[in-house]
Amino acid sequence: MNSAKVILAGAGPGDPELISVKALRYLKTADVVLTDRLVSPELIKQNVSALSKVIYVGKQCSKGIHTAQKHINQLMVYYAKKGKTVLRLKGGDVSVFSNVLDELRVLKKNNISYEIIPGISCSLGAAAYSAIPLTAREYSRGVRFLTLFKTSDITSELWKDWAQTSDTLVFYMSGQKLKYLVETLLFYNVNKDKQIAVIEQASTEFQNTKVYSFNDIESIQTSEFKYVPTLIIIGKVVALHKEFAWKQEVVLPEVISYFDNHLKELQHAI
Repeated sequence: MNSAKVILAGAGPGDPELISVKALRYLKTADVVLTDRLVSPELIKQNVSALSKVIYVGKQCSKGIHTAQKHINQLMVYYAKKGKTVLRLKGGDVSVFSNVLDELRVLKKNNISYEIIPGISCSLGAAAYSAIPLTAREYSRGVRFLTLFKTSDITSELWKDWAQTSDTLVFYMSGQKLKYLVETLLFYNVNKDKQIAVIEQASTEFQNTKVYSFNDIESIQTSEFKYVPTLIIIGKVVALHKEFAWKQEVVLPEVISYFDNHLKELQHAI
């Protein structure tokens, strides 16, 4: 193994204070920071050294923003082989619905040492900041982290299981498919005591939480959910939001993207 090193770290959700102490230490000392779009731009602006190089490698396919994974892999290898300490910073947790496996393989292939630092996942951040305890006693037996990214792989048996389970279901990257999700669960006789929470930009100043029952399907306008990250939580635990919500959510006349707004400011400053 050579002296190069890549740190694969989760930055947590939008609140810049939710990064771990260990990941923050690397953020302050790394030579090169490869950061995802959903990492708080404030976190980068406040903590990266003026001597460090920051490279944005974000993805948002719905807006045509896409950094190929192959290119990200090449950047990690290129700078590490120059003897740099490279921080590959991801929104949420480093291993939940990310391409970390691809990155581990390329680092291993190139004999580059690495370290993995976990982060608060977007699901746990969204649940905490919307006061929805995912496995509350008498409400849920467990929790499942899911995605509708490729619906053709979801069998009827799996849909039936999702509809009838007592577990809380958390869907990543599925905001634009909300109506399809709800209609399909209804088809498979989901318990209508469950509710649906749609949480946009969780833990940021623009967090927006909407709660629906399965009888509200006609009122759900999926076009409203246009900003990522959008997380969907389904289960009886969603009912607890109304009772225990603690975060003041600002209702704006026009929804603003926290990440895009601050990223533009940061890019101008660099």
